[in-house]
Amino acid sequence: MTDLVITNAIVVTSDGAGTIIKGGGVAVAKGRITHVASSADLAPIASRAARVIDGTGHILMPGIVNTHCHAADSLFRGLVENLPLEPWLQTVWKAEAAILNPATSRLGSVLGFAELLLSGVTSVMDMFWYPFETVAAARQVGLRVATGGIFFDPAGVTALPIEKRVLEAERFFEEFGKAEDVFACAMPHGTYTVSPDNLKAAWAVSHKCGGLFCTHCAETRAEQADIVSRYGRTVVRHLDHLGCLDQRTVLAHCVHLDDEELDIIARTGAHVAHNPMSNMKLASGFARVPDMLERGINVSLGTDGPLSGNDLDMWMALRLAATIHKGYTGRADLISTRQVFDMLTVNGAKALGAADRIGSLEVGKLADMVLVDVKRPHAVPMFDPMTHLVYSTNKSDVRHVFLGGEQVVRDGALTRMSLDETLAEVSAMAPRIAATIA
Repeated sequence: MTDLVITNAIVVTSDGAGTIIKGGGVAVAKGRITHVASSADLAPIASRAARVIDGTGHILMPGIVNTHCHAADSLFRGLVENLPLEPWLQTVWKAEAAILNPATSRLGSVLGFAELLLSGVTSVMDMFWYPFETVAAARQVGLRVATGGIFFDPAGVTALPIEKRVLEAERFFEEFGKAEDVFACAMPHGTYTVSPDNLKAAWAVSHKCGGLFCTHCAETRAEQADIVSRYGRTVVRHLDHLGCLDQRTVLAHCVHLDDEELDIIARTGAHVAHNPMSNMKLASGFARVPDMLERGINVSLGTDGPLSGNDLDMWMALRLAATIHKGYTGRADLISTRQVFDMLTVNGAKALGAADRIGSLEVGKLADMVLVDVKRPHAVPMFDPMTHLVYSTNKSDVRHVFLGGEQVVRDGALTRMSLDETLAEVSAMAPRIAATIA
């Protein structure tokens, strides 16, 4: 039996052909898409469906995939400002160490994930200290999450020796490795915070368990200089030398890379998570995204944490990715609308190794979908729906979100939970959080 039919919408599929159906929709059964078609073709199915939603005045699009985030840092939003990455991190880590534990980490994750889901994000790669709490928070709110054991050599928040970090990472894979709503990872923070041996240990866990490997990479010039001084190689060459690059590797940032490093990423099939808002706010620079695309590197989008971007707005990331490279290079023809929209959707799915399940509206895929209101002044007239999504849409335009066919946002509100208690609890913590850097 068909559980859900959405009809009379403008369907932006993000499929391989870039198909757009004006006056169409989808049918869903048991959490998966069974039909993507015109409203006329869907009419017989709709007549027998358990639920029919009239999508008139909306664009129906795939759920957004955010491939780099630290959602629980929403607790510290706006706390540390006007510093470059390295001194900024030292202050951030001081605040995290004073505040974070499993309970507060889950609280911050709930707040961050709620912000993401309400703006249309249905899958997120999230690196944080307590991955089991991260999964609990994602399930509470209603989205899919890529996360896993953290590897970090300094004491950090959790202060675990490498043996325990390996055990925790393995335990995470055992519990969530086959879950439909979790993409299990090993997540070393970066080459400057994780030794070569411990990077290889994280890599070994991820490959033994068939998971993803995610790390920060070449975010600043200072990071590059640090790794060269320690190991005689730049960050990407260092990771390649250690054997930590392949199709299951997601590299966050990749701002400062030379041609050979770009060629290494292309050769190994590693993915790049582009974070334009964070990179500009921390004065890290501009990633060579046009050069990455020319080499066939899969580039996806991320928000980074709400500490470095102050919100978790993937629509902002989308618009910046579509524009800053044109302005920086003086070439208006760089990065097409289709290319950048794919970064938001199907490229993110590829980075998570899940393009067979999410990232586009196609038959057989999980029904992770977003209805975007286009009845507003900034949506009229609309000559091209994809252009509107890339250059005009705001996160407040997202009205309804579906995860595997379940409606997890209805009329701009979460359906699995109320946020009132979360907002009150975080607000009450604010004086204690502020005191950590006083």
